[in-house]
Amino acid sequence: MPLDPEARDFLERLAQAKLASYESQTPQDARRQLALLCCLRERTPKLAGCEERSIRGLPAEVRVRVYRPSVDRPLPAVVFFHGGGWTMGSIETHDAYCRRLAHASGWVVISVDYRLAPEHKFPTGLQDAFAAVCWAAERADELGLDARRIAVAGDSAGGNLAAAVALLARDHEGPRLCLQLLIYPALDCRFDTPSYKENARGYHLTRATMIWAWGHYLNSPRDGESPYASPLRAADLRGLPPAMIITTQYDPLRDEGEAYARRLRGAGVPVTCKQYPGMIHGFALWTSVSARSRQALQDVAVALQSVGEPRATAGRGAASLTSPAF
Repeated sequence: MPLDPEARDFLERLAQAKLASYESQTPQDARRQLALLCCLRERTPKLAGCEERSIRGLPAEVRVRVYRPSVDRPLPAVVFFHGGGWTMGSIETHDAYCRRLAHASGWVVISVDYRLAPEHKFPTGLQDAFAAVCWAAERADELGLDARRIAVAGDSAGGNLAAAVALLARDHEGPRLCLQLLIYPALDCRFDTPSYKENARGYHLTRATMIWAWGHYLNSPRDGESPYASPLRAADLRGLPPAMIITTQYDPLRDEGEAYARRLRGAGVPVTCKQYPGMIHGFALWTSVSARSRQALQDVAVALQSVGEPRATAGRGAASLTSPAF
């Protein structure tokens, strides 16, 4: 399918703005540029509540923002990890998306401001993400959450963290997760798939940017061999929670997301994998201007609403803020 008109318009506006490529900048400058792209004032649905909390018990406090769609208690919750190549992004860049997701799904959304690379390399961001899921499970009564229905979600690098948290929860007696929502996730630090070759340049996310991002995130190439950095390299995917995986046609990361879906199915894990033809990486955040993005948001909301009781094999024990060994 040709490039979608909405995606083409976005790329044309980026070209007119003459922004520097991410890989040509320092991570600090790249963060400022991404914030300018994402943190636009827009009308968002009214929620019953939105509050910030801090997770203690780690070397540094981790901030979370809790979006509550209604006053009903208890409500299921999805712990959300923002994208940005592990080096950029924040709960601010994804604030509008999380508000819309809470409103559309009826689930509490807990957005995590995990620490970023290169100041905090792998596995720090992942440890923060895992701690946030454990915190939500431990504080379910206080937060008014249904501890039987806690999911993880994320876009791009956040999708990587969501998949890795699901692996950690299975392997280290973490909370029993009911779903993993992976939105065009980065799942392997190889850069040689057909989608990397087809979409290396010209579609916003480039191969060079991903090499730059992985280079800042990992301490060394050897880190990339860990399944907690590259979930697609996990030897065994059995016992993981059901998954919904979103990919886009013109995205370097397309093939690894779809490969992960195939491997999950082969391991007996229920999977829904949907590719959005004609679209590019990052489109899910365009909900204020894009009908396709609003449809994707609704698809994610429906996936959450359809979740029943978690399977007994999705986790093995009580949550703990203690960071697992890597």
